[in-house]
Amino acid sequence: MATDIKDTAHAVEAAAVMRLLPTRPQMLALGEPTHGEDTLLDLRNELFRQLVEQEGYRTIAIESDCLMGLAVDDYVTSGQGTLDEVMERGFSHGWFNVSAANRELVRWMRAYNESRPTSERVHFAGFDGPLEITCAESPRQALTALHRYLSTSVDADLLPCTGETLDRLLGSDDRWTNSAAMMDPAQSVGQSAEAGELRLLADDLVALLDVQTPHLLAATSRDEWDRARLYGRTATGVLRYHYWMADTSPARMTRLCALRAQMMAHNLLALAQRGPTLVHAHNSHLQREKSTMQMWQGPVEWWSAGALLSAQLGEGYAFVATALGTIRHQGVDTPPPDTIEGLLYALPKDHCVIDAPRLAMTLGDTRPAPRVSPWFGYSPLDPAHLADSDGIVFVKDVPQS
Repeated sequence: MATDIKDTAHAVEAAAVMRLLPTRPQMLALGEPTHGEDTLLDLRNELFRQLVEQEGYRTIAIESDCLMGLAVDDYVTSGQGTLDEVMERGFSHGWFNVSAANRELVRWMRAYNESRPTSERVHFAGFDGPLEITCAESPRQALTALHRYLSTSVDADLLPCTGETLDRLLGSDDRWTNSAAMMDPAQSVGQSAEAGELRLLADDLVALLDVQTPHLLAATSRDEWDRARLYGRTATGVLRYHYWMADTSPARMTRLCALRAQMMAHNLLALAQRGPTLVHAHNSHLQREKSTMQMWQGPVEWWSAGALLSAQLGEGYAFVATALGTIRHQGVDTPPPDTIEGLLYALPKDHCVIDAPRLAMTLGDTRPAPRVSPWFGYSPLDPAHLADSDGIVFVKDVPQS
């Protein structure tokens, strides 16, 4: 058995990953089982560099705020701002901007693009909604940016409202970002009369963007139109999210998690339409099966962004999970030998790529036991879904960053 598993292990290189796949997928997703570990992100950087240089991928998307990521894209594609500035304001979720590996990724993307024509430059994208686990952002930025774009190129009579009307209905941003609303639906403004009117206006603005596409592409540019579509997706998505934050039914958290996954999937589908795309996020967002989480009111499950993408793209979507052996500084020690991680830990390599479907076939009906993590921040692989990944990147030991 050990020999059979060893035969599936190869060096972590672009060529080894591509050999696992029948063809180059339009979207290649690399997951991680925990956040904030630069060892995993350094490995991602090297693999993504090779995939850009050898396989022609032209967008790198990570699990960060899609609107904040626009500043990073401006920097890596055209040098707007400084590296310090975009690291400060181009990432969400608290830990992405302090990562040395993320900084190195942005630095490399800018250096790669400097000497290349526009058509060959690599783009950066955040693909998460402007959401945190404790709150959601105001829809102001997305709504007003969409309205501004349309008002510069479309007859004013076609606009459903003025900018002043949007501003009045939006009110103070503090109303939208009130963190108490996550635990207490009564604190949310998502089902107020103003929010209801904003949802209708956002829908009308997105419809206007759609029906004016030929004119807008001629009057502005493809990049500006793409960004306007992002603003439209984000405005309608955030308003929908706020609406369900005000919900009091037992399905509330299931809906909110599913809506976040939907926003992720819609953003990634738009990127895939633009060209071959690399994605990095937590395994749970990119896997083909349902995601699950233990919340304060009990377990919640929903279809992940990866499941939605796989359903739409078929073989155009590929998912490689990352698994690891130890994170000793977080109390995650040597994995039990009867787990997937334990079997892989016995291999001689520190890092390797594994053919996941072939490994599942090798194991047959004798599936390993699920590994139990002593630390909430790390999610082991689910042995029941081993064959649902196209591959596994295994990292033996993760030292403290």
